[in-house]
Amino acid sequence: MGSDDALAYAADGEGPPHVVELEPFWIDACAVSNADFALYVRETGHVTTAERFGWSFVFAGLLTPDHPPTRSVAAAPWWRQVFGADWSHPEGPESSLDHRFDHPVVHVCHDDATGYCQWAGRRLPSEAEWEFAARGGLDGRLFPWGDQLEPDGEHRMNVWQGPFPETNAMLDGYYGTAPVDAFAPNGFGLYNTTGNVWEWVADWFDAAYYRRAPRHAPAGADHGTHRVMRGGSYLCHDSYCRRYRVAARSATTPDSSTGNLGFRCARDA
Repeated sequence: MGSDDALAYAADGEGPPHVVELEPFWIDACAVSNADFALYVRETGHVTTAERFGWSFVFAGLLTPDHPPTRSVAAAPWWRQVFGADWSHPEGPESSLDHRFDHPVVHVCHDDATGYCQWAGRRLPSEAEWEFAARGGLDGRLFPWGDQLEPDGEHRMNVWQGPFPETNAMLDGYYGTAPVDAFAPNGFGLYNTTGNVWEWVADWFDAAYYRRAPRHAPAGADHGTHRVMRGGSYLCHDSYCRRYRVAARSATTPDSSTGNLGFRCARDA
């Protein structure tokens, strides 16, 4: 688990590489889709944090040219605060899930994800479980299929191509999210463990955790301010964010929701 190669972000605590032992577990082949989450909402009446807050963050490139000016994130001005954006209105109140029910649900915070998992009789995977599953049986490789980003010119995940954030050449076929089963699965049968959307995991984030983590079933820091997210998203590009690798890690506050963050479920075997 982990990495200390030239592509790793040391500040994210990607290293040192270390051996981990896990108890057997199941993990979903795909991230939770909009159709899955719609069933959960229909059966439980769940209201997401973004719906209660009344807004969420949307990538500016997905907004219409006449969208009114809104607050942006200072360090990442391509993220815009959009009132009325939520899981069923991904770009704001005028948008819908038409033709996207098989895409991953987004605009869900950590509590929304854990609530769905509990309803489904599952849980979020630990960070260690997620990385083991994401690797698909390939130890020490950058991606679920090996070390080349585009082997033989083939695009195997949904990430940004071109100058970010101005132009996405869409050489992988997508601008924004892709279906949860787009592209070929890894060696364990999991789809989109890199690219498409970030995925919440159960752990609290601590950049120093790998240096003291137990070998057996590490479960993350005991407490913290940010939860770990894994896998990268459709906005990742090596010019500013090469976190579309299986060892890469990032984190955000548990109440955060964005248009590129979803989750998949796991359970004990």
